[in-house]
Amino acid sequence: MFVIPMIIVLVPIFIGQYYGIYRSKKKPEELQRESVGTAVGSAFALLAFMLAFTFQIATDRYNTRKELLLDEVTNIRTAYLRAGLLPDPIRSDSKKLLAEYVDIRVDFANDATKVHTLISRSQEILSSLWDYTEMLAEQDRSSEVYALFTQSVNDLVDNYNHRLTMTLEYRIPPLILWILFVIAFFSMLTLGYQFGISGKGSLMINLMLATVFAVVMFLILALDRPETGVARLNQKPVIALQKQIQEMQVKVQQE
Repeated sequence: MFVIPMIIVLVPIFIGQYYGIYRSKKKPEELQRESVGTAVGSAFALLAFMLAFTFQIATDRYNTRKELLLDEVTNIRTAYLRAGLLPDPIRSDSKKLLAEYVDIRVDFANDATKVHTLISRSQEILSSLWDYTEMLAEQDRSSEVYALFTQSVNDLVDNYNHRLTMTLEYRIPPLILWILFVIAFFSMLTLGYQFGISGKGSLMINLMLATVFAVVMFLILALDRPETGVARLNQKPVIALQKQIQEMQVKVQQE
């Protein structure tokens, strides 16, 4: 995520610079008719546009994942409270499953390598909760309390599917990334050529430019791939919900 963008900048700069030096020595009279500065300016303007466009896609999806996280916390809390209106043993079993569901979310925040195991267990919990809603519907289809719990579980399932899709499946289209890298390559190639014919290039400038570009690309890719843990969402709402549920469970046990 960092090295490849840096290479994409450094390699074409060096190639263009060496070619510019070669041209300045072989055919110096032709260089006066070349509008290299205009070409470099146009190329970098297009590169800046593509970076801004790609960054906007990544930030929009990051904000969407943040909203889905807050919605999930609200849905879990609502489902847990409405589960208290159900008869036993469904009430106690549903609360235990929801508490475990929150624990899974906290575990994923602490260790993203368990993603496949946590996804599998989350699906099992949601399936069990939905089985309870079917049992309640068979007992009394006219109960408003049962209908409220069913709606909460349905919202939880929808939210889970949306979060799973936005986190692990939706990505910046590969075509956009390829176009961005191609534009970056040729932009740096023209810049290196300008350095070569003007004799103003230096290793320090090349490294600084490559580092800046690599950092921006690293940020874009990190926002687009939250499972890497680099740009992970703030999990404080989930942790706070976990503490609330634990306190309610302790209170019930004391009573």
